Amino acid sequence: MDWLVGIVSEAEISEWEAVIGDWFFVLAFGFLAVELVRYAVLKRLDWTLIGDTITNYITLILFLGINYAVLGAAYLALYFGAAQYAVFEIPVSWASVLICIVLADLVYYWEHRFMHRVNIAWATHTVHHSSPNFNISVAYRFGPMDGFWPIFFHLPLVLLGFNPVVVFFSEMIVQLYQTALHTEMFRKLPRPVEAVLNTPSHHRVHHGSNQQYLDANYGGIFIIWDRMFGTFVEEDEPVVYGLVEPIRSVNPLVAFFHGFWRLARNVTTSRGVGEAWMHLFGPPEWKPGPAGEPAKHPGSPAASPGRSPLSMS
Repeated sequence: MDWLVGIVSEAEISEWEAVIGDWFFVLAFGFLAVELVRYAVLKRLDWTLIGDTITNYITLILFLGINYAVLGAAYLALYFGAAQYAVFEIPVSWASVLICIVLADLVYYWEHRFMHRVNIAWATHTVHHSSPNFNISVAYRFGPMDGFWPIFFHLPLVLLGFNPVVVFFSEMIVQLYQTALHTEMFRKLPRPVEAVLNTPSHHRVHHGSNQQYLDANYGGIFIIWDRMFGTFVEEDEPVVYGLVEPIRSVNPLVAFFHGFWRLARNVTTSRGVGEAWMHLFGPPEWKPGPAGEPAKHPGSPAASPGRSPLSMS
């Protein structure tokens, strides 16, 4: 067990991050090929699905362009700058990496929940949920600011004392685990696994627009956070993927920018500061009443648990 507690260099962690990330992307492409063959066998493969799949990767390219051009340097500077004020100095070992992954997963739960429950964050995350399909390519469907909000949620891990390189690695592991969940090829895993870990079944629920599935299953690796905080929903009926108010387009620019376009339209047509505030920082199901009073959208969590609809039209 010495390898678990022995000191590991930042360079070694970074090397593992690059190797795991690169190989996972290659394997994901191979898995997508298998999924496309499955669609063909089930007679579900058509040009709309192919167009949607291509759109997923175009949004990834746009997302990476924004993050590397605008956020990348700021992300690094903020994390390494904050590390100078850390409460503790946690040694870099595989044990501390495992602990950080668990904590990063808990942090991810609250980040993910925030991005579903606050309009200005949902405007970017809605891109990921706008596909009416569910395959591994959907995991690469990103919005313009999907790299912005996680900074604030994971920064406390750096301030606690985890090395920024370890935090970056932990974030990647959580994201890659989630990527693997985007598939219909597996029904349900053994019950003990379903009880503790996030699974394709649990994540299908998260992508559902069914009334009973809205705002559910935010977890990354572990589903226990949803069970603890009351957001867990079992998959017990066929999932209808996508948004309650679908975009009905495979145009990558429509997919990538529709959330912010709808948000801007709502804010600029608001009937006052209070209404504009709610369009920015209220929950996605909020809509102003006839006299300016808040009125719940039919898909409101007040009526049913589950993911919020994109009520920005």
